Amino acid sequence: MDYRYLGRTGLKVSELCLGAMTFGREADEASSFAMMDAFAAAGGNFIDTADVYTRGASEEIVGRWLANKPRDAYVVATKVRFAMGDGVNEIGLSRKHILAGVEGSLCRLGTDYIDLYQVHCWDPGTPLDETLGTLNSLVQAGKVRYIGISNYKAYQIQKAIDLSRQQGWEAFVSLQPLYNLLDRALEWEIVELCMAEGLGIIPWSPLRGGWLSGKYRRGMELPPDDTRIAAATKHGWSEGWDTYNNERTWTVIDTLVEVSQEIGKSVAQVALSWVKDAPGITAPIIGARNMRQLEDNLGSVGWALSAEQRARLNDASAINAPYPYDFIGRLAAPRAR
Repeated sequence: MDYRYLGRTGLKVSELCLGAMTFGREADEASSFAMMDAFAAAGGNFIDTADVYTRGASEEIVGRWLANKPRDAYVVATKVRFAMGDGVNEIGLSRKHILAGVEGSLCRLGTDYIDLYQVHCWDPGTPLDETLGTLNSLVQAGKVRYIGISNYKAYQIQKAIDLSRQQGWEAFVSLQPLYNLLDRALEWEIVELCMAEGLGIIPWSPLRGGWLSGKYRRGMELPPDDTRIAAATKHGWSEGWDTYNNERTWTVIDTLVEVSQEIGKSVAQVALSWVKDAPGITAPIIGARNMRQLEDNLGSVGWALSAEQRARLNDASAINAPYPYDFIGRLAAPRAR
């Protein structure tokens, strides 16, 4: 597995990141340990979790696995923002909740420091300077090495970067957003912003909950039982059947199948390769429920799609940009030499 710098930092991470959201939920501890072992054996050094994943059980599993490993060999990322209890201050990005959150994560992970501490989503109720000042203090105290964001709008990213720069605080070095062949709105503005400001992009759900895993084909009327999409449909999650059961999705899947058959790779491997090598991307987060899925996902490295294959996938998954992106795009022209 190759390694890439995380944004403008000197930190090197593997080109795939292992997501731990399934740990303690779909995958028990033994299965989770086996997947982390396999990921590490393939050269992976980047593991992402969050305090809310399985109410802290995911962090605990990662921590117990790390206990018998050389800590500095791994880049461990976790997050804070969402509720960990019923108290009114057990949610958000206040100083109180962040400080409680980092101590809880350090304890569950069994480590003295977190490599990448990410705020899980924008908090409209907390002043930005309170959040950023608190995160800066964690870096200064040595409890956190780098800070990142997830699920921010473009203006929120820029506002945070500018405020950190103005105050001389540690700035965000990465963004963890939704990005895949079915969800490409990130390209309208945020990818360009991240590249300009030096933020690494670590996409979550690069297979969109399984839509791009190879399980789905045109003509299906319902998702198979015991799948993420079936659960999402039942619980009203964003990747549910009604959200993506449309002509554009089936066109993307048709094209993925065509490319996969041409090059002898699985549909999931093709979809992951497309994300992995897209402009601005550092490492897509793979979230496997079992060893079979992980092994298939690991097959997305060590090769690359051709320019023609990427173009076909780009065309199949293209979406019409809204105003002002469409207006600006029509006016864009190469600069005269």
